[in-house]
Amino acid sequence: MSATREGGIKTARTNKAKHGEDFYKRIGAIGGKKGTTGGFAANRELARIAGRKGGRISKRLPKQNISGIL
Repeated sequence: MSATREGGIKTARTNKAKHGEDFYKRIGAIGGKKGTTGGFAANRELARIAGRKGGRISKRLPKQNISGIL
């Protein structure tokens, strides 16, 4: 039943009863502290370069003029 909404609610209730109301807050904080990369917030110039590269190789097709089809 764990793959259903009801199962998830029961699991959350059980975890909170066994480990305290702040169970999900604590495990989320652990995961956040384990990160070592720093992300783009650590280097804004790197984020700018990556965004430029992504925009340049975008796979989106240019908009076509619908009136030219008819």
